[in-house]
Parts: sequence; structure tokens; C-alpha cells
Amino acid sequence: MTTAAKTPAAPLDTLTARVPALREFGYWMRRYRRIWRGTVVMSVANPLLFLAAMGAGLGKLVDANHSGHLAGTPYLDFLAPGLLAASAMQNGFLEGAFPVFQSSRGRGNYPAAAATPMRPGDILAGHLLFVAFRVLLSGLLFLAVVVAFGVVGPARAALAAGPVLLTGLAFATPLMAWAVSVDRQSRLNGLYRFVVMPLYMFSGTFFPISQLPHWLRSVATCTPLYQGVALTRATCLGEAHPGAVAVHAGYLLALTAAGVLAARRTYTRRLNR
Repeated sequence: MTTAAKTPAAPLDTLTARVPALREFGYWMRRYRRIWRGTVVMSVANPLLFLAAMGAGLGKLVDANHSGHLAGTPYLDFLAPGLLAASAMQNGFLEGAFPVFQSSRGRGNYPAAAATPMRPGDILAGHLLFVAFRVLLSGLLFLAVVVAFGVVGPARAALAAGPVLLTGLAFATPLMAWAVSVDRQSRLNGLYRFVVMPLYMFSGTFFPISQLPHWLRSVATCTPLYQGVALTRATCLGEAHPGAVAVHAGYLLALTAAGVLAARRTYTRRLNR
């Protein structure tokens, strides 16, 4: 009597069995395959329009008046890194807030995944890996536009990918920790309207924070977007000093780590009900 030989497991199946988080990551990637063309177009069109209108258009007026606040830096060169960091913040919010809220509802992906041997930490890790992928991809496309405008060369653009990813994750991880426990989407909308948008305007994206009132300047320097803008701008303009880089990167890393730790607790509390 002969027995059928067992078919060896595929390498990918073996890997996902050892790292369950990759199953969650695969779920999000399969969803993304349906919409990736639209997101790529938007990731290129938005910076192209912003830089053309505000950098090349408004920037000519700013440069013509020789603003002392820019210390001789062309406005386009000043604006592009700020928009890059602000875009990373926005992508971190959009990927870390609404999808998490929807996935944690009764018919969402999270309860279904939690019914398998996957643990809440695996679900979090897999989704966070996808969020990092989206932030980095959008950032690289934005950087390609910045290079095309001649703001930075390819080498500095490659270095700037790190600050972009770090800025996006510094927003995404705390948001994921909070969004998984939110019961009303209106709270996410309110956060975007009253927190994210003011940060977008007053964290050094469009103008130096030295032009803000003193009390507001002190508040702005404590925000994660200011830290991301300062780190990205210094990297793009070749003005990165080790001490300042350590402060900005340390702030963003600490916020990311705190967000992950908080998310592990909130995901466990939500998915183990």
C-alpha cells in the first residue's frame, strides 16, 4: 500500500504561519490592489499642483520682496519639505484613523481576524505595516515631484524618506490606539478639523514659526508636525545638525513608540471583549 507524498508548503505560507501579522498585512494589500491607481495619481497630482501654485507662483512674489524670515532660502525650497512632512501627517491620519474605526466595528475585518488564531498584537502589527507602506509610498511619490522641480537632488531625496516615514508613524500609531476604541466617527472628523488642520497651518509648513506670536510659537515647537517639518526641511536643504536631528528624531520616535504601546492595550481590550 502506498501513501501519497505530502506537498511541501510554499515559502510564503511557511512565513505567514511563523509571522501571523503578515496575514493581516496581506489582507490590506489585497484591498489596496483595487484602488492603487487612484491613490498614486493623487499622490503625484496634489504635490504637483501645490508646488506649481504656491511654490513657483506665490514663491516669486515672496522671493521678489527678499523676506528676511527665510534667511535667503528660495520660497519653493522652503515650502516643499514642509508640504512633504504635512502630507505624511495627513496620510498617517487618513490611514490610521478611519480604516481602524471601520475595521473594529461588528462586521469589520478586526473581529473576523480575531476569531482566528491571530492575536490582537498580530492584527495591530499587520495593519501598522501596511500604514507604514502607504506613508512611505506616498512620500516617495511626493519626493519624485520635489526632485522634478529641482528643489533637491536624488541623494537628499532618498535621505528625506526616513523623516517622512517617521512623521507619518508618529501620527498614525497614537491615532490607531485611539480610533480602535472610538464609537462615533464624528469624533474622528472633529479631530481632523480642530487639530490636524490647525497643525497643518501653524507648524512651519507655509511660513517660519518665528512669524507667530511668542506664546503660539512655544506651542508650535511642541507639536509633532513641527518636529517633522524641521527634520524633513533640514534633511532636504542639507542643513541637518546632529544635535537638532537627534532632538527631532527622538521626539518622533518616542511618540511612535508610545503610540504602539498604547495601541497594544486598546486593541487587546477591544478585540478580546
